[in-house]
Amino acid sequence: MSALSGTADRIPTMLDQARLRTDRLRTLLADNDMAAALLTDESSIAYFAGFWGYLGIEFGRPTFLLVFADADPVVITPLMESEMVSAMTWVQDVRTWEDAGAAVWSAVLGDALTRVGAGRLGVEARQVPAMVRSFFDQAGLDTCDVGELIGGMRMIKSPEEIEVMKQAGVIAGAMMRAAHESLAAGVPEYESALAVINAGTRSAAGFLTDKGWEAFVSPMIHNLQILQSGHDTSMVHRRASVKRYAAGDPVYFCFCNMAQFKLYKLGFDRMFFVQHATERARLVQQVAIDAQQAAIDAIRPGVRAEQVAVAADAVYAEHGYSTGYRTGRAIGMAYLEAPELKPGDRTLLKPGMTFAVDGGISVDGECGGRIGDSVVVTETGCDYITHYPREILVA
Repeated sequence: MSALSGTADRIPTMLDQARLRTDRLRTLLADNDMAAALLTDESSIAYFAGFWGYLGIEFGRPTFLLVFADADPVVITPLMESEMVSAMTWVQDVRTWEDAGAAVWSAVLGDALTRVGAGRLGVEARQVPAMVRSFFDQAGLDTCDVGELIGGMRMIKSPEEIEVMKQAGVIAGAMMRAAHESLAAGVPEYESALAVINAGTRSAAGFLTDKGWEAFVSPMIHNLQILQSGHDTSMVHRRASVKRYAAGDPVYFCFCNMAQFKLYKLGFDRMFFVQHATERARLVQQVAIDAQQAAIDAIRPGVRAEQVAVAADAVYAEHGYSTGYRTGRAIGMAYLEAPELKPGDRTLLKPGMTFAVDGGISVDGECGGRIGDSVVVTETGCDYITHYPREILVA
C-alpha cells in the first residue's frame, strides 16, 4: 500500500490527478474493447501512477504499469526500487521482481497478465523496449496500440499541470540568467554549463519540501548542456566543451533536455553574443526571432498545428532562408508529445495544449540563429511559460 494513501486530504494533488486519469483510461479501455493496457514508458507510468525512477530499462530493469478495464491497476518493479515506488505511488498493488531465480520480471509479468485472458492488451507500440517486445512475441499475446488514446488524454494539460510547468519556467529563467552572466572572453564553455546546473538546482529546490511525495523529487538539474559557440553555432545540439569564448562569439544555449521539474519538460533556447556581434550574425538571429514571433502570434484555439509552421516559414522565405526543422512540438511529461507544429499535422489547437516553439537558422560553418520558448494555448491565444528577453542579447 502506498505510504501516501488514505484520506483525500492526505493525497498530494499530482497523485490525486494520477488516480483520476487512470479511472478515465479504464473507461477508454472498456469503450475500445481492450481488457488492459500495459505501460512501459516512464512518462506514461508517471502520468497515471505518479512515480518515476532514475535508473531503468537502460540497465535491463523494466518497470510496468498494468491498467485493467475491470480491476485495480498493478505496478511491477525491481525489488530494489520497490520501497521508493510504494512511497510515491497511489497504486496499492505493487509487485516486485528479482534479477535471477523464479521471480524474474518475465515470470511476474506473465502471472499478472493471466487476468487479461483472451482479451486484447493495449501497449504503447512506439515505446515498448525490445526485450519486452520479445516477451510479447514469445507469449503470443494479442496486443494493439493504445498510444493514440493516451496521447489524446495528454494533449490538454490541467490547471495543476500548467502550474508545475510555470514553476519549471521560473527554474529555466534562473538557468538562463546564469548562462548569460557566465559569458566573457576566455571563459570555457563547461563553466557556463556548471553555472546553469547550479542556478537551476537551487531554484528548483525552492519549490520543494522534504515531506511526503515531494521528498522523492530531486531538484538536481542534469544532462549534458547543449551549447555551441563561435563558428560552431551552426552545429545544432553540440555539447559544452573545453573551448574558450572569444570576443564577438555567438553562444547558443538549449535547455530542451535540462529544463524540467517534477518530470514536466520545457523547451527553452537563447543566443547570446560575447561583447559584440557582427552585422551578419545580428541579421540571422533577428530573422530567427521574427520567425518564432510569427509562429507564436499564430497560436490560438481553432488553428491547425501546421498553420503555425506556415507562419514561421513565411518569415524565413521572405529573407531567403528555408528550414527542415519543425516549428514546435507539444511538451509535457515527455520531451515529445502530440501534436507537432509542422506541415502535415492538422490537429486543431485547443486551450490547455502546451508547446515548445522555436526559431532556428543554420548557416553551415558560419553562424546560426536560435530562439525557443514554451507556451500554453489559452482561450484567446497563448501565454508564455518561459521568460527571457526576445531580442539580440549581448553579454
